[in-house]
Amino acid sequence: MGNSLSCCLSPNACPKSGRRRGSAEPDCESEVYKAAAGNAVAVAPAAATVEPAELDFAGGEGHHLQHISDREMPEDLALEPNPSDHPRASTIFPSKSQTDVREKRRSNHFNHVSPGQLTKKYSSCSTIFLDDSTVSQPNLRTTVKCMTLAIYYHIKNRDADRSLDIFDERLHPLTREKIPEEYFEHDPEHKFIYRFVHTLSSAAQLTADGAVVTLVYLERLLTYAEIDICPTNWKRIVLGAILLASKFWDDRAVWNVDDCQILKDVTVEDMNEMERHFLELLQFNINVPFSVYAKYYFDLRSLADDNNLNVLVTPLSKERAQNLEAISRLCDDKYKDVCRAAMRRSVSADNFIGIRRSNAILS
Repeated sequence: MGNSLSCCLSPNACPKSGRRRGSAEPDCESEVYKAAAGNAVAVAPAAATVEPAELDFAGGEGHHLQHISDREMPEDLALEPNPSDHPRASTIFPSKSQTDVREKRRSNHFNHVSPGQLTKKYSSCSTIFLDDSTVSQPNLRTTVKCMTLAIYYHIKNRDADRSLDIFDERLHPLTREKIPEEYFEHDPEHKFIYRFVHTLSSAAQLTADGAVVTLVYLERLLTYAEIDICPTNWKRIVLGAILLASKFWDDRAVWNVDDCQILKDVTVEDMNEMERHFLELLQFNINVPFSVYAKYYFDLRSLADDNNLNVLVTPLSKERAQNLEAISRLCDDKYKDVCRAAMRRSVSADNFIGIRRSNAILS
């Protein structure tokens, strides 16, 4: 702007390239610079040619503008890709479950037990089996069951027992009844975790995609805070993740008082304090890209397949196939309308080619 040169005029001055300019003068060989400088080039003394290796990088700290993509991740976590932030980083829970899956397969092989091929339905040329779960509209019951199974493997195959006081159930109990110390020495079973999460998700009106985001927040907390989920803290960690997912992902007006109706011995002040600590440990990073969400969704489906979870599948009927075809055509028509609107703005009438519409006929 004005007399100052834009970074786009010189490729060496682009802030996103990571190069920092020192106190050296701009490159006077650039034609754009000569045109902008005018007579100033003739009046000013000629500067010595400075090689890029001779630039003073220490003196240009104030002139380097950090790109926004470099500020997405905290500096201490940018060295190693986080699975809850990067779509290409592998999620944590599949690695936790691989040991048990291999042991089950080895035991079934030695004991000549069928791994479930006879009970699992496969599609053929004449019959196609489909479930009612998609990445955009997952099945709530199946998703919650897979999510709790991932939490179960996190607890069972944890590396250590690192925890924080705010999540310790011995210091912040969820019930007034005295819990024996032996309770915290044994890992909870999958059905017990599912019953607890199902009760909370019903109270918080958690959707199926919110259940996937709950697992994303849980693994992000374990990575950011460098803690483990264990028998002493798993309930409060899951509770905090469900609260955040129901509020920020589902965008529902859920109050902590509503959850206190289920957990009647927990005060609202305790819930608020735990939620505040949860956000601080996440460094207020509650954004979940759709690519990360899709990665967790398909990994949960793979986890269900590896553990032979019962997923309700039905044969594709003629009526359902017609409905799917109608929905596909409706989406196709919407896409054509968007393309037609863009064509009106960017293409002249001479080159305009009309697009015929085909009406969906359900017979």
